[in-house]
Amino acid sequence: MIRLGLEIESRPSELPHIERVWRSRSDDVGRMTSVATSHWELVFWEHEGRTQAAVLGPEPRASQAPVPEDATFFGISFALGTSMPHVPVDRLVGGSAEIPDVTRRSFWLKGSAWHVPDYDNAEAFVRRMVREGIVDRDPIVPAVLGGAAPDVSARTLQRRFVAATGLTQGAVRQIRRAREAAVLIQEGVPAQDVVHRLGYFDQPHLARSLTRYIGRTATQLGDPARTDALSLLYKPSPPSPA
Repeated sequence: MIRLGLEIESRPSELPHIERVWRSRSDDVGRMTSVATSHWELVFWEHEGRTQAAVLGPEPRASQAPVPEDATFFGISFALGTSMPHVPVDRLVGGSAEIPDVTRRSFWLKGSAWHVPDYDNAEAFVRRMVREGIVDRDPIVPAVLGGAAPDVSARTLQRRFVAATGLTQGAVRQIRRAREAAVLIQEGVPAQDVVHRLGYFDQPHLARSLTRYIGRTATQLGDPARTDALSLLYKPSPPSPA
């Protein structure tokens, strides 16, 4: 559990379509630093008795985001390569799409009524999405991120990668590396060791990456006295096999 003005709990998932499942509650915090992420998410939140939902696109850089007070949130972060064909992810980069007509119990998705999922039944919810063709998974993305060389042209590979993730391969790798660096620094690993472990050129290169993608310097990340809110940050999991 993380307490930085936001209480955030998260867990990985055995389902290859899901990167992570999380829930949080805001408490006396008006803004947070939203770190860059290469994953799109389906998020539900309740504030002042009203339930809302949205599809959040990948975030190519850190930014400041408002946080409603005394609100609860639940989200499913989808694995790289998983997409909703009817909502192209490349159109959502740095943005979001609100889901209309949401109640505490149900919402509409692609013409059908769905029960609002929760932290414990996210997998069942996503399995239904897969069965009904709401989400699809391009196996070329985890294959490439895992180091494979698919037998397609470079142009086809890039087109499929961007279509499935909204980002280029280079952007995804830079975001993932910065997030991993931030977690290591929070764990107490010296910045110089992080530079060598993750392949940065030098400490200034690491500093630029952290500022752009995390919105914090190494010193700020390593300061346990900081209480300003930071969005969910965890060590990226290796790509799941196709």
